[in-house]
Amino acid sequence: MKKTLINYTGLLGVVSLLSYTTAVLFAPMAYPNYNWAAQAVSDLSAEGSPSRLLWNQLAAPYDACELLCVMMVCVYISEQKAGNKILRSGIYLFAAMNWVSTVGYAMFPLSAVGTPAGFQNAMHLAVTAAVVTLSILSLTIIIIGGLRQKACPSLSVWAAAALGLMIAGAIGVSFVPAAYFGISERFSVFAAAGFQAVLGIYLFRGGIRAK
Repeated sequence: MKKTLINYTGLLGVVSLLSYTTAVLFAPMAYPNYNWAAQAVSDLSAEGSPSRLLWNQLAAPYDACELLCVMMVCVYISEQKAGNKILRSGIYLFAAMNWVSTVGYAMFPLSAVGTPAGFQNAMHLAVTAAVVTLSILSLTIIIIGGLRQKACPSLSVWAAAALGLMIAGAIGVSFVPAAYFGISERFSVFAAAGFQAVLGIYLFRGGIRAK
């Protein structure tokens, strides 16, 4: 298959994942005594956090590449009528989740490390709830659509893996000791970022085909 510019934008999904991973790994260098096993990733970008500037620098490509990639996936599957209606609906919903995440967290970052009281932090938690709900719903729909789409059943496997990690993270956050909160949370955040990269690779390879 001859690749077009839209196909090449799929590589931005990989760039997005690498940018996010770099920020998660290296932003703590600017945060004395940051405990990655116990603290949330969002603590690194909270207002007043000593690592906020470094986080913003390292994660700068993350949001831009993520949104451009997922929107190009949506354009591709819409123009090519790739997949079935269920699969396309799941991907569109996943794109909506990315927009809610990017815009919501930009508007309502944590006003301080942790989750203190206040309107801004309440909205931050509301955005998180919306992101988690949309993520689980979109991945579930993609799994169902992928299983019914004979041309790309492997996408269901990736979606199921991402959903499993996300659910494991959500359960872990609720039940593991506070000393391991950060580990559980990372299952969820990397599940979404990882699946975004998977969609980008499918776009690059033209792997989501018409029925």
